[in-house]
Amino acid sequence: MAVVSWKEILLLTGLVVGCYWNSLSCGFVFDDVSAILDNKDLRPSTPLHNLFLNDFWGTSMAEVTGVVGRAELLSSIFLLAAFLAYTKSTGVDRSIEWTPIALTVVLVAAATLCKEQGITVVGVCCVHEVFVAQGLTLPMLLETLRQVLQGKDGFPYSVLQTLLKLIVLVISTLLLVIIRVQVIQSQLPVFTRFDNPAAVSPYPTRQMTFNYLLPVNAWLLLNPSELCCDWTMGTIPLVESFLDLRNLATLMFYIFLGLLVYHSLRFRHKSAKTVIMALSLIVLPFIPASNLFFPVGFVVAERVLYVPSMGFCVLVAHGFKIVSQKGPMRKISWLLIGALLTTHAVKTFNRNWDWESEYTLFTSALKVNKNNAKLWNNVGHALENQNNHAKALQYFLQATRVQPDDIGAHMNVGRSYKNLNKSKEAEDAYLVAKSLMPQIIPGKKYATRVAPNHLNVYINLANLIRANESRLEEADQLYRLAISMRPDFKQAYISRGELLLKMNKLTEARDAYIRALELDPTNADLWYNLAIVNIEMKDRSEALKNFNHALELNPRHKLSLFNSGLLMQESDANGYFNLGMLAMDTNENEAAERWLHKAIGLHAGFRSALFNLALLYSQSNREMDALPVLDELLRYHPQHIKGLILKGDILMNNKKDTQGAKACFVRILHMDPGNVQGKHNLCVVYFEEHDLPRAERCLEETLALAPNEEYVRRHLNIVRGKIAAMSAAGQPLTSAEGASMLAKEDKLRRANAGAEAVAKSEEEGRGADADGKGAGYKENVRISSAESGGLGVDPSEPLDSSQPDERTKGKSNQEFKDIEAKRAAALKRLEEIERILSGG
Repeated sequence: MAVVSWKEILLLTGLVVGCYWNSLSCGFVFDDVSAILDNKDLRPSTPLHNLFLNDFWGTSMAEVTGVVGRAELLSSIFLLAAFLAYTKSTGVDRSIEWTPIALTVVLVAAATLCKEQGITVVGVCCVHEVFVAQGLTLPMLLETLRQVLQGKDGFPYSVLQTLLKLIVLVISTLLLVIIRVQVIQSQLPVFTRFDNPAAVSPYPTRQMTFNYLLPVNAWLLLNPSELCCDWTMGTIPLVESFLDLRNLATLMFYIFLGLLVYHSLRFRHKSAKTVIMALSLIVLPFIPASNLFFPVGFVVAERVLYVPSMGFCVLVAHGFKIVSQKGPMRKISWLLIGALLTTHAVKTFNRNWDWESEYTLFTSALKVNKNNAKLWNNVGHALENQNNHAKALQYFLQATRVQPDDIGAHMNVGRSYKNLNKSKEAEDAYLVAKSLMPQIIPGKKYATRVAPNHLNVYINLANLIRANESRLEEADQLYRLAISMRPDFKQAYISRGELLLKMNKLTEARDAYIRALELDPTNADLWYNLAIVNIEMKDRSEALKNFNHALELNPRHKLSLFNSGLLMQESDANGYFNLGMLAMDTNENEAAERWLHKAIGLHAGFRSALFNLALLYSQSNREMDALPVLDELLRYHPQHIKGLILKGDILMNNKKDTQGAKACFVRILHMDPGNVQGKHNLCVVYFEEHDLPRAERCLEETLALAPNEEYVRRHLNIVRGKIAAMSAAGQPLTSAEGASMLAKEDKLRRANAGAEAVAKSEEEGRGADADGKGAGYKENVRISSAESGGLGVDPSEPLDSSQPDERTKGKSNQEFKDIEAKRAAALKRLEEIERILSGG
């Protein structure tokens, strides 16, 4: 091996740095996004061994500047290292050196882990062993084989040594292949006809196109003037006829390659050995990507030419050496090689700027190839990421024109229309994409021939139409259709779970999330969603358990931290509320006030605690203290009818604020026009405002609502009698005395009949919704206070609605300690939330 001086190393390093320094300013683009930015395996919380379990097949990268493309570079480095190690496997006395062979196997494994084609270095080592190390030629091999078959002679010892080394390499290679298959779980990636159109073409189009790709790749090595980051789809038109002139390029390529192979295998001189090694580096590493033996997910990929380019450079350098040794061509050859290096260095430097962003990368690709719909789509995605949806739409539409059957392009058009708030156009685009999907055949599995991202057309269409409440079932049908085509389609279960939750089909929503978790048990967001379903199902203990699952997977999951903290606090608040109600039952007003304040302090807006605290103040002749509590209650729960009745009563009877009381009763009737108590109290306000005709009409309307309520009829008779008396005396229909009389009777009515009416509404309110809409609530009822002659008690809504409408009869010291312990845990969790939000 030639010795490389430090000057040569520094010169080469400087040249490389000069070519690539500007790539440091480029961002993550193209496959870098999915393979690096969105790759969960690279996150600190992911176990290290996951790096060896997951892989990215079919990624396309055209330049060293792309980070994903550096996987090929790393594989190439290990490949060269493995080859160099193998060259040391023959001793000075022609014996076998096993240490270099063992090192070669390790380096081959490393190259294969980086990229699959790294395993092809074994073939390069075999070529080196036979034709370089042993100095054999093809005629010599054929002659040796002929003699052995004729029984004239056995294999020479050197040949047996060669066979032994090659057998070790081949067995090691087979083991690596088996391990690699186990790593990918015997599943090849799913490619579609858009990735590689020739792969699904009939004979002979398929064979002619794949063979034509060989001279295309050779031309890229010879003249890399037009580079493109993506050569899929319609980049290279299919060769569909024997008369296609491109077949001549294929023929010329095979002729030239055959001549080189003939020259290198027939002779033993140094030039032949150099050529055969250059050809092995060009041909063997390219075989896995050639499409000749099995289809791959691309038509052309510049990244697979890294190792072949080394062999090509060896050929160029060898030719330069031969030419430069001839006198007349010496200066011209140096001039040509200098121009070649300079132009390629400038080309590389300028090409790096194309990788600055996704927009610059894909627009540069469109300059080379306008027949690739994927490139139009990718420019659209880049514009979409800049929130330029209108311009992105134009590129997506062009993609559909270039490739009308591209499902992804139509999906992109639909998404752009949706972003532009054009729902009708978005739905039309999604329907076109859906029509291009394969038709459902019962019992048919589609996972192997439907690209997973294409199934998103069902998800996107369903997400669009479910905004219309009348089309929820239609949306659910689309989710189920996606699941039927791919039972392991996690996103379909997630989206369907959200829809079922919206449809109040809680059990089905829970099952959908459980199925999604079976597919992705390490997804903290899924555990959080399941916990939300548990809350809706009133199973708060299970909800807290699932929140904790989410936090085990992601300790900084803000929503789980926040909601679990609130859940823990609400549980404690419910305990304090029950203690307060027990104290009210035993007329321990000071204790009741203290417990209710604690409940409100833990759960701001605790409806039942606020109302019953206001009621406690009212019953203790502390009406002015009750008013601010009622104001807070109504701020959180503006539709709380009983709170409005109590506030109106205090304003009218204690503050003499008839206008404020009137506003409360009018607000009640706006929410519930059939509320008898609110209507009657408004009639009393009219009477106290001395508006007897309006009071009469109001009471008549109230009597129509409640014809069996005797107190309403009696009040109506009082008003009518007063009107008749004042009319007979020629007086105006106003009388402070009459107003006082009716107000006094009404106050008496609220003390007696009012409690009965409220208690009745509470009983009927067992089925009302938990948000407090309507006259009643699903809450605990304190009948004892209602019977004592007050307005009645606001039935309290338990925070855990799965519990029966009962309260604990007493609390032991241990239970008090448990409440305080839970409260401390909740506060600790909320402190953790605050720390995360503050960036701590």
